[in-house]
Amino acid sequence: MTEQQDRRGQIVATAAEMFARKGVRSTTVREIGDAVGILSGSLYHYFASKDDLVEEIMMSFLDAIRARYTAVLARGLSPAESLRALVGASLQLAVQRPDATALYQNEVRYLREEPRFAKVREATAEVQDAWLGVIEQGVADGSFRSDVAPRVFHRLIRDAVWLSGRGRSDIDELADAITTIFLDGFAARS
Repeated sequence: MTEQQDRRGQIVATAAEMFARKGVRSTTVREIGDAVGILSGSLYHYFASKDDLVEEIMMSFLDAIRARYTAVLARGLSPAESLRALVGASLQLAVQRPDATALYQNEVRYLREEPRFAKVREATAEVQDAWLGVIEQGVADGSFRSDVAPRVFHRLIRDAVWLSGRGRSDIDELADAITTIFLDGFAARS
């Protein structure tokens, strides 16, 4: 890897951490430059703008999600098994990329408001479609309830997954717990 690629990777990692901690709007290019030890003007040698940095972080993260989800869906599992596998894949990524996960969760409004993030919005829609496809398939085949709107169920499980995965190491156990609670409930069985 060249020195320029190393520096670029360092900028991306530092920016992701700062965006996750402070938010995109509250993080300045100068602060990112200071954190990586370069002048803020030199940062523009690597990225045309702060939004280019945000887009790179988000697209890398979303590309990883889409690749994992595609692999899950290609396995031809039942809806419940697919749901559990999507939960597990998401949790693994949340552990591997906690800063990008936080940015994905915390900056959704910013990403929706800015017209330049059309690619991010399209990728996010594909991620949502993967979940909704599994949920709708489960409703259609009778393995999931039909009295809860798939989009509502998706929002609930999505937030449970992305928010509970931060800082965890027991991914398989957590994936099982989340899936079990969402599919079977939390009430004790008589």
